[in-house]
Amino acid sequence: MIDTAVDSSLARFRESIRQGIPDSLPAPHVYNSNVNHAPKRKKILTKEEENLALRNALRYFDPKHHEVLLPEFKEELEQYGRIYMYRFMPDYEIKARDIEDYPHRSKQAAAIMLMIQNNLDHAVAQHPHELITYGGNGGVFSNWAQYLLTMKYLSEMTDEQTLAMYSGHPMGLFPSHKGAPRCVVTNGMMIPNYSQPDDWEKFNALGVTQYGQMTAGSYMYIGPQGIVHGTTITVLNAFRKIKKDPTGNIFVTSGLGGMSGAQPKAGNIAGCITICAEMNPKAVHTRHSQGWVDVVIKNTKDLVERVQQAQSNKETISIAYEGNIVHVWEALYDAQIEVSIGSDQTSLHNPWAGGYYPVDLSFEESNEMMSNHPEEFKKEVQRSLRRHVAAINKHTEKGTYFFDYGNAFLLESSRAAADIAGTDREFRYPSYVQDIMGPMCFDYGFGPFRWVCASNDPADLQKTDDIATAALERLSQDAPDRIQQQMQDNIKWIKGAQENKLVVGSQARILYADAQGRIEIARAFNKAIAAGTIGPVILGRDHHDVSGTDSPYRETSNIYDGSRFTADMAIQNVIGDSFRGATWVSIHNGGGVGWGEVINGGFGMLIDGSIEAEQRLESMLFWDVNNGIARRNWARNENAVFAIQRAMELNPQLQVTIPNEVSDDLIK
Repeated sequence: MIDTAVDSSLARFRESIRQGIPDSLPAPHVYNSNVNHAPKRKKILTKEEENLALRNALRYFDPKHHEVLLPEFKEELEQYGRIYMYRFMPDYEIKARDIEDYPHRSKQAAAIMLMIQNNLDHAVAQHPHELITYGGNGGVFSNWAQYLLTMKYLSEMTDEQTLAMYSGHPMGLFPSHKGAPRCVVTNGMMIPNYSQPDDWEKFNALGVTQYGQMTAGSYMYIGPQGIVHGTTITVLNAFRKIKKDPTGNIFVTSGLGGMSGAQPKAGNIAGCITICAEMNPKAVHTRHSQGWVDVVIKNTKDLVERVQQAQSNKETISIAYEGNIVHVWEALYDAQIEVSIGSDQTSLHNPWAGGYYPVDLSFEESNEMMSNHPEEFKKEVQRSLRRHVAAINKHTEKGTYFFDYGNAFLLESSRAAADIAGTDREFRYPSYVQDIMGPMCFDYGFGPFRWVCASNDPADLQKTDDIATAALERLSQDAPDRIQQQMQDNIKWIKGAQENKLVVGSQARILYADAQGRIEIARAFNKAIAAGTIGPVILGRDHHDVSGTDSPYRETSNIYDGSRFTADMAIQNVIGDSFRGATWVSIHNGGGVGWGEVINGGFGMLIDGSIEAEQRLESMLFWDVNNGIARRNWARNENAVFAIQRAMELNPQLQVTIPNEVSDDLIK
């Protein structure tokens, strides 16, 4: 029997997608204070520029509506610092659905629609009403008109068209061919001299560019589990590095937002005591309600007592401290509590607009100051960073292993004149990529491979977990000794994925795999789809990977030949993915370490069980990883030299230049 209510709801949803920007104005939006909203952006436009921002916004709409919309958009610009066009927010629930629910002429286009909606799911997105997925400013779109128009274009697209996306704006559908990407995404690709933080504020307010972060503006975010695997690997290897068992030992960090929210869950999987500070009460509530953090504590006295109890009982527990991380470091030092490893994952790539909250100011006071007194707020942030670093330094003098978690903590602390300078390197503390992820994972080709079950069926996700496990176990039998640890960590991870309840939003999974692993897993998925065992699967990865990102203070911080400030690898990566079969590709300025500090590229690929899909996945995934290994090899990274030589043995068509070593004595 057909459920007519469900059938009618689906029909209305499809019609709303096809409609795009409505011809008749919907009712004005009622602001919902229960939603986690983006902070007000600082006033940066001149009067003439404000008028230009209004003209830019109104061009999406028929002139008959301009008289009504102009004062509304003007008020949004004054009140929030941006024009979000709240009135045009859809009234249907935005979430990942079965791929067949989306109106489409191209299955590949439907896959893109699914991933866009997953990025904006209220359970996934940090500021869903402002179309921001994570990181405080990582936007999928700049306004709701862009969303509506993009979804309409995707619903109409054929397999012989490509949608061009200019920083959130859908430029349009262009004639193309079946082997081309269905969508090409760029975000924030500024002329270099216009890529300072205030340039983002200005041009984003004008509505002409946006900060796509990494997987936000490229439609490949899968909620906090997207980073939890990498965080688990980092925490485990940090404890291995200092030769300590995680049991009963402490990991201190901060941030419970879109990406940083993975930290407590990763700490639990690793088996340690995790203390994670967060200033935003709504973020704390979200992670606690989702089961990603065990306990919430709001004062340092109770925190110290609970930590001492956990140490005594050798508990595995994650504690959210609702307050400032500086107070945590200071209180633990005063109580003589030994911290084994420490880091920070607040959004210091965005320090002046909600990415970092200074000590001794409340959440509300900070939000008011950053908007109305930005220069004073900047001074407070830098004062706080100096105190923050001073507290960490006291702990490291007693043996704590501290590392930068790729959020620009060390960089911004140095700019704040904190005591962070190193003696034999730039900073006193390493980036986690320098010490852990670079040499142990990226140089070998291991990175955050992702897949999403396009059926949105949890049963399909379980089957893909089983398929991936079997593929890894086969590969581990013949894997070289020097990557056996990585193989076993991944097998343990995927076997525990269901138990750890990692899914938020789409039925997705992440697994750190090398090129051989990614290809074998994807090939096995494709065979299962062809056999009717599972539905179609969307492949992707984080940009935080072997090959997609040039970021001198994070992904490529372990490049020591002087080329870490170049961005050739990321550009080559996205170009190569484009003609090797990706369904969509993206290239961004910005990302997790800041606007103007990184160039990063990503992709998405729908596999449907066809022979063509198998050919595409083999060609593209091989390139997507080995492009980065080749670059790391040329930088003389020992593990990458090994990895690229192994890749050439596996595929004789690959021919890469190996660097010659130079005698230290000769140079001296």
